[in-house]
Amino acid sequence: MGSMFLFGPALLEVSARKILNRLHKTHGGPALAAAAELPALSAALDQHAAAVRDILELGVEGSARVPVSVLLAGYARGLLDHVREAAAGHGTVSAAPSDLDSWANADWVQLRLASVCLHSSRRFA
Repeated sequence: MGSMFLFGPALLEVSARKILNRLHKTHGGPALAAAAELPALSAALDQHAAAVRDILELGVEGSARVPVSVLLAGYARGLLDHVREAAAGHGTVSAAPSDLDSWANADWVQLRLASVCLHSSRRFA
């Protein structure tokens, strides 16, 4: 009977991986490609990734017992939920930047979401 509860953490981690993979397609990969040509973007992503690392390591009680992928996915979902709630009154949600110009002018949320992917790829490389 005790083994039935082992599936919970595994399923949570699988779900987190799916979220991070989706985010990598929309933000991580495109941001890294743009950062290769935009040094200022590369620096901004590094700063955001360091902030994400600090939030997870210092700002989440008991984070050492939770898989990093679950923490990162939860943080990203929280950001996306906040953006959706804030945009509900305006009727618009900003899309992921799609080219060099849009990445050069990316807002804080887009940079933070891309940095979640950067932090994730550094942890699991």
